[in-house]
Amino acid sequence: MTTALYAGSFDPVTNGHLDVIRQACRLAARLVVAIGVHPGKAPLFSAEDRAAMLRETGEPLARAEGATLDVVTFDDLAVSVARRHGAALFIRGLRDGTDLDYEMQLAGMNGTMAPEVQTVFVPASIHVRPITATLVRQIAAMGGDVSPFVPAAVAARLAARAGKPPAA
Repeated sequence: MTTALYAGSFDPVTNGHLDVIRQACRLAARLVVAIGVHPGKAPLFSAEDRAAMLRETGEPLARAEGATLDVVTFDDLAVSVARRHGAALFIRGLRDGTDLDYEMQLAGMNGTMAPEVQTVFVPASIHVRPITATLVRQIAAMGGDVSPFVPAAVAARLAARAGKPPAA
């Protein structure tokens, strides 16, 4: 059984993240989604909330693709998490050429530290390419409608944080 690791902050979970999860579950029988937790950063959602959102939205996608999804947190190197969970693949989503430049550097560093774990780049589907968690947070903070960019459950959580009803 091939295990893949998809690491990120997922703050919040977006439709872009779910697109990568869906594609990754076609490549591996088991996908470990690893939420990075760094003491110096102040995320909008706690690691527990992000894990709950990932399970709620990601598990049905994984099941539909015949894969299992595990959600974990980590505060060390992604290569360490990959080794702990027996991952043979790092999954990285690409939206555009800017992502590619950064992701190639990351793949090179990870490949040097953990040559047994191969990086696989997954191109974002056209309809999710412009989505970033940063922009979603900014739109939500300013009272905008984020429903085109995140699952309904995440939009509701963002609206609750902002003290506004979710968009219909």
